[in-house]
Order: sequence, then C-alpha cells, then structure tokens
Amino acid sequence: MQYIRRSEERGAANFGWLTSKHSFSFGNYYDPAHMGISALRVINDDAVAPAAGFDTHGHKNMEIISYVLEGVIEHKDSTGNHYQIPAGDVQRMSAGRGVTHSEFNASKDKPLKFLQIWIQPNEMDIEPEYEQRAIEQTSPLTTLVSPSREGDALSIHQNAKISRLRLNAGETYALTSSGENAYLHVVSGGLKLVSGASANGYLSEGDAIGGQVKQGKALEVAATAKGVEALWFELP
Repeated sequence: MQYIRRSEERGAANFGWLTSKHSFSFGNYYDPAHMGISALRVINDDAVAPAAGFDTHGHKNMEIISYVLEGVIEHKDSTGNHYQIPAGDVQRMSAGRGVTHSEFNASKDKPLKFLQIWIQPNEMDIEPEYEQRAIEQTSPLTTLVSPSREGDALSIHQNAKISRLRLNAGETYALTSSGENAYLHVVSGGLKLVSGASANGYLSEGDAIGGQVKQGKALEVAATAKGVEALWFELP
C-alpha cells in the first residue's frame, strides 16, 4: 500500500454553516492525484452548524454512507423517508435511478459532525433504497456495510466492505482485504504502521493509507497511547 493521505493536505471548504475536509476531489476542490481509490469516490469530513444543513438536492447511481460522529442528522428524501440519525448510527442510501434528499443538523445549539462516504455501485438505475442502524462493536474489526449483510451490517450494491476498527492503546491488528484494493481512514486517536505499508510510520486523526493489496497480505497496525478508531474499506 503506497497511497498516503495526510489530514492537513486534504481539500477544504468553509461556507460558514459548513466546514468540510475532502479526502478526494469534490466540489470546487480538484486534484488529479486524489480522485479516489477503486470504487471509493468520496470521504468528506463534515461539520454542520446548529439548525443548518444541506437543502434538497439530487443524486443518481451512487451508494452514499453517513457515519455520524457527533450530534444528529435530520434526513428527508423523495421516497418518503424522514428519520433522525444520531451519533454512532450508520446510514446507507442507494440513490439508484434518482433520489432527492435534504440533511440538516437536528439541534438548534449543538454541532453535527459526520463522515459522508460515496462508493460507486456495480448496479445501475436500481430502485432507491434506505437503511440505518447502530451497530455494536463485537470484535476489534466489526463490519458496518457489506454486500452480504454480515451480522448486523447494512447492505451495499458493490463488492465492497466497510468495517470499524477499534483498538486500545498498544493493541495490534492485522488487516486483510477481500478485494484487490483497500483504504484505512483514521477517525480518532492514532496508530503505527507495523508492516504491510511502503513506509512505516504513524497515522493520526484524518490521515489515511490505501492502494492495491496482494492476496492474503496483511496491513499490521498498532494503536498509539490514545487508542484508535478507524474505518477499513475493502474494495474491488
């Protein structure tokens, strides 16, 4: 794995009501060196001001996953869904042949922080779908999204998995990918790259590593003193 993405090097947007860090090219931020990894197209680290949000807008043929870190998202869409998504919940919307939706900070005085993730589907123009769930951490690496709905995982129309890695200080874990590519994004805390990367080093909040992986080859990581929470993407 050779692709290293440092938090401070990400694209940035500030609209007053929204501040966002873009791991890959998005909106007004464009860098041909950072266009995504395999089917993973977007990871936006969004912070939304109280009582503000994204007005109604459309999507088509995209798998959109929201992982809420702080606060509550108020979601409405053109298929009749109207839900609140609290911190800790994972939401998956398959835009399919087309859907419009809005997302707002449900609180009038508390911030909303969430990761917005887009994955390109392997099925086009399907009927739009929606689901959300709080998924208990049952092991150091717990699946959140999977085409085969492993455990309590949400579904996805792509041969891709998203899992949540949680390690206490000093704990190690060997990550493997079922696909040809993988991506590890640090949500909080930090980790040391023990083996399986082109250059050993440390990743902290917002940092990531990704790229092609050899079959059965592991990326071994160790949590730093703060422990770590990260998302592990197994990609085609």
